[in-house]
Amino acid sequence: MSESRPPFPPFTHETAVQKVRGAEDGWNSCDPARVALAYSVDSYWRNRAEFVQGREAIVAFLTRKWNRELDYRLIKELWAFTDNRIAVRFAYEWHDDSRNWFRSYGNENWEFGEDGLMRRRFACINDLPITESERKFHWDRSGPRPLDYKSLSDLGL
Repeated sequence: MSESRPPFPPFTHETAVQKVRGAEDGWNSCDPARVALAYSVDSYWRNRAEFVQGREAIVAFLTRKWNRELDYRLIKELWAFTDNRIAVRFAYEWHDDSRNWFRSYGNENWEFGEDGLMRRRFACINDLPITESERKFHWDRSGPRPLDYKSLSDLGL
């Protein structure tokens, strides 16, 4: 394999949790090129009503996303897994260029190749306007969510 991203399927509970946390950490970097490396070169996405295929399109999509969704912070939580598939639920907080805050909630279904790269990603997402005082995600943007930071379940989300 010329490219790979452990852990590899078939997943156990432990390796599925590792995969979810790795994805969360990558997305919290807000670095489109870094994030795209977790996906196969021909990865296929449905994100809301947008369809994306291939790493170049993923980088373009994520660049647009993080130019619009400012001060982005994300928490993912394992929902279920099988041999090469993982389902997660997630929430992220962000604001637009007018300082209007949102919490976006969603579910993702992931399918991986033997190389551990994600081949398919299907995301359903809803946005909830919130006030700045309603925010729950308050960690330093210079790094990933601290390991001792509350989970979605712990936060009542």
